[in-house]
Amino acid sequence: MSRVVRSSKFRHVFGTPFKAEKCYLDLKVTRNAWDSNYVAANPLYLGLIWESGGGGSFAVIPWGNSGKADPKMPLITGHKNPVLDIDFNPFNDNLVASASEDCYVKIWGIPEGGLKENMSEPLQTLSGHKRKVGTVQFNPVANNILSSSSTDFSVKIWDIEKATPVLSLDGSHTDIIQSCDWNFNGSLLVTTCKDKKIRVIDPRSGAVTGEGEGHQGVKGNRAIWLGNKEKIFSCGFTKTSEREFCVWDPKDMSKPLLKQQVDSASGLLMPFFDNDTNVLFVAGKGDGNIRYYEVVDEAPYIHYLTEYKSNTPQRGMCMLPKRSVNVTDCEIVRMMKVTVNAVEPISMQVPRKSDIFQDDIFPDCFAGEPALTSAEWQSGKTADPKSRSMAPGFVAKPKTEATFNPEKAVEAKPLSERELKDEVDKLTKRVAYLEAELIKKDAKIKELSP
Repeated sequence: MSRVVRSSKFRHVFGTPFKAEKCYLDLKVTRNAWDSNYVAANPLYLGLIWESGGGGSFAVIPWGNSGKADPKMPLITGHKNPVLDIDFNPFNDNLVASASEDCYVKIWGIPEGGLKENMSEPLQTLSGHKRKVGTVQFNPVANNILSSSSTDFSVKIWDIEKATPVLSLDGSHTDIIQSCDWNFNGSLLVTTCKDKKIRVIDPRSGAVTGEGEGHQGVKGNRAIWLGNKEKIFSCGFTKTSEREFCVWDPKDMSKPLLKQQVDSASGLLMPFFDNDTNVLFVAGKGDGNIRYYEVVDEAPYIHYLTEYKSNTPQRGMCMLPKRSVNVTDCEIVRMMKVTVNAVEPISMQVPRKSDIFQDDIFPDCFAGEPALTSAEWQSGKTADPKSRSMAPGFVAKPKTEATFNPEKAVEAKPLSERELKDEVDKLTKRVAYLEAELIKKDAKIKELSP
């Protein structure tokens, strides 16, 4: 019986790992068990969470410094406990945010050309979480807006210039938050939680606009937005520990639009979506393969394409910004694969015979410029990300780095046990005084009443 094969321009996408001299070798990748990608990238630098004996550190490596790493490589070392997540500012290539077990989020400024010595003083310190901070992510549209989530069950939205939270969502999650992701225009967030629920949050009002029963397995799960498709993709485990993924409509989280099992491997899944091609990449921790899917608007919403296979398992992964890919090789995406002691770039390409620019697979991509200021975003304005052409002959106007003028916040130091006792005594006396005043007022009211 004949079987009709679905037509797709991405059906034959293939992955090509870079040669050893173009990889980043002899790296001390963190051994922390927190579910993180461990790596982040922008057009100038590769960021990698580092294994350190004490405190927390991460490396920021210029792209030209491939090959074996210098044992004395300068690091960012300003955290007192291990770093759990990092994210580059999408509008300023020299700004990076880090989250740590020491309860702080810190903003760092990378000097031109990369680090020359260890850096321990951040441009800004964001304090407010009471337990370790697990995720950080910059808003894709508004300048200087950052989200963070913590094991204190809260999500905070920060204005990083003022070092103050625009919003603190404290009561909506009942367990550890495992992932947090902005939507295409930065107006909504989706979170996954250890209580097995997936929540859609309006970050300006603090309202939970949707809540659904997520993956029922005990292992970690993640959720991301599928670009401008206005759909959510989540991945996790079933009760019998089989890996699965779901597609959700954020307007109706009562049940998923699609639920599909993947396999019975034990590694956590890491999803990445390319909005320009509508191709979804799903990699598993401990696996050597990366699966590709094409996302469409109609049911069944996701179509399997093929997969990249390797004998080397990955510990983490990230996707390079689209404006950094090589269009002459028909490279639609470049993934950065973290192994035990290296980072290996993988080029995802569409096979084409012609050498001319393939405008059908390279529409305008994210320009790396903010569409809104932080004040405009906070006031309720919404805008799509700015885009630019990817054609080789196109000369973009010089990109001006987004402004960042930090206002130094006074960092609150933890009180000693003696100071805490004195504060409790003071507040107890104040409460007793106010209760006595209330009794007097009540007596006076009774006396004056007829």
